[in-house]
Amino acid sequence: MILRRALTVLMGLVVSVVAWSQQPSDLKPVTDQLAASIYTGPSMATLRELTDGVGGRLTGTPTYVSATEWAAAKFRSYGIENVRLDPFTIPAGWERGSASGRMVAPLSRPLYVASLGWSPSTPAGGVQGTVAVISDIAPEKLQAVADQLSGKIVFLDTSKILAEGYAKALPKLEAAWPELQKAGVVAVIVADREKNNVLNAHGLLWGARMLPLPAAEVGMEDGKLIQRELEHGPVTLQLSLENKTSGEMKVNNVVAEIRGRERPDEWILIGAHLDSWDFGTGAQDNGTGAISVLEVARAMKAFGKAPRRSVRFALWGGEEQGLLGSYAYTQSHKSELSKCTAVLNTDNGSGHPKGWKVEGREDLKQAMQPWSDGLLQALGGGDLSTETTYDTDHGPFVLQGIPSLDLWVDMSKYFEIHHKPSDTLDKVDLLDFKAGEAILAVTAYAIAESEQPIARHIDHAAVGEILKKAKLDELLEHVGVWKP
Repeated sequence: MILRRALTVLMGLVVSVVAWSQQPSDLKPVTDQLAASIYTGPSMATLRELTDGVGGRLTGTPTYVSATEWAAAKFRSYGIENVRLDPFTIPAGWERGSASGRMVAPLSRPLYVASLGWSPSTPAGGVQGTVAVISDIAPEKLQAVADQLSGKIVFLDTSKILAEGYAKALPKLEAAWPELQKAGVVAVIVADREKNNVLNAHGLLWGARMLPLPAAEVGMEDGKLIQRELEHGPVTLQLSLENKTSGEMKVNNVVAEIRGRERPDEWILIGAHLDSWDFGTGAQDNGTGAISVLEVARAMKAFGKAPRRSVRFALWGGEEQGLLGSYAYTQSHKSELSKCTAVLNTDNGSGHPKGWKVEGREDLKQAMQPWSDGLLQALGGGDLSTETTYDTDHGPFVLQGIPSLDLWVDMSKYFEIHHKPSDTLDKVDLLDFKAGEAILAVTAYAIAESEQPIARHIDHAAVGEILKKAKLDELLEHVGVWKP
């Protein structure tokens, strides 16, 4: 048994060496040219077109549709002929309208208020009710106090509900809504996590599904005021929300392809989500990622010689509602995923690049190491992380066992603008943005040009072990994208 294991390890090392028998120096003339094209290219001007020109791009809204048409036209302007809109469906369309809130008693105060994503409107004229704080949303707890909730505005104490994390809380949240609705609750509010009454655009459910009740967020400090006043007696709020909603609707991803010169049926995929929330203009979440994909496409096409394998460029919709576009792509294109040798994703803002996350795969880290040392270190992105995440569009491809890389950048300033009105072009650092694009371009070309695939596909059981170790398995099983 020991001898067999030793031979297995040895064969694995041999396969790894064969797979990446090319040396970094072999590709350096080409990758240097690609990096130079990126650094001198028009990506900041392109980003301005998307952010200032198109604006925030909430999935399914007219501005998102405009963004997909704009992106498809950009790909074609680079001389890429194979460009298509790849459709998927979402359960409901939603577009934000107006929102207002006020404490009526015991004080008269305006509140900083915004609808939660996929909230229905309140009835004409709004709703008014006394506040009931709920910190335990287990169905039996809600049933026990149901007779006290009719006509009330429920304040969900998310500091306690989310104390165990979103993965644990989501099933309870989903089960709570029907109980609140049956009890006659007229609206639900939550307090934002951001100081200074700053509001972050977000929803509470996975999957672009309508909430059963009108629901809003209030500023952190307003939430604390409500809780302080509740210590002394009843608090009455008035809330008015007006949003546009629709039923199931079609949404498009944008996909383009440069055919490989020798093995066109084998392909890598470079992706980023095109959609954003509707506060701000989505410059770093995820304008910089989307423009990076476009810019790498431009640079590769301008180089004039396609790599050995085909390269697909994907701009996803529905990421903010649960990676809906990329997951749909893995399902509708499942028959050809065996030919996908790698996926590269970028969606962490334009902070200073570090390198790549290899999503829990030590074999992928070992295979990447020579290339990180030989090509990426000089660009400032030679580090590799084995952290496993399902927080953006590499995730659905990880579930398929495909070698997947997520661009790893410094995110220490990212959440200062994430999902906020301040996520605008002026926050983007030009040099860090360009460096991330160059790392993406060089890595993609090296993988597409290599004689052998960078790493193998792993089986379902091996993926399951990675998810279990990262404590992602229960959440992904609950939302229906993973079966053990």
